[in-house]
Amino acid sequence: MTGRARTLIVQAAETVPDLGPLAESIKWGEHSFTPQQPRTGSSVRIQTRDNGDEALMFICHTGLVDTFRDLYGDRLHLEGNRAIVLPYGEPVDEAAVRHCIALALTYHRRKRHRDR
Repeated sequence: MTGRARTLIVQAAETVPDLGPLAESIKWGEHSFTPQQPRTGSSVRIQTRDNGDEALMFICHTGLVDTFRDLYGDRLHLEGNRAIVLPYGEPVDEAAVRHCIALALTYHRRKRHRDR
C-alpha cells in the first residue's frame, strides 16, 4: 500500500472533533479504517489497483458517494456508488478528499442527528 490514501485518511480523522482513534484492520483483503467508538462512522477501505491507482472504498448503501458527487463531482474521480479513485501520479484535490473521508468517518453520528 502506498502512503497517499492512508495519509489522507489519517489527516481527515485528525480534523474531526471527538472522533477518537481509528481501528485499522484488513477487510476483504483491503486496509480498512473505522472509528473505534461505536456508531460513529462508516469504514473507509483502501483498494490498491494493478495500474498503481488507489481507490478509497465506501459502503455503497450509505449514499456517501452520491453526497461526494453532489459536493465535488467536478473535482474528484468518483466510481459508481463505491469509490473515490486517486489516480497514480496525478494530483488530486486533497482538501476535497479529506472532507469526503471525514463525512464517512462521521456518517452514523450525523445520521443520528438528522433523524432527531
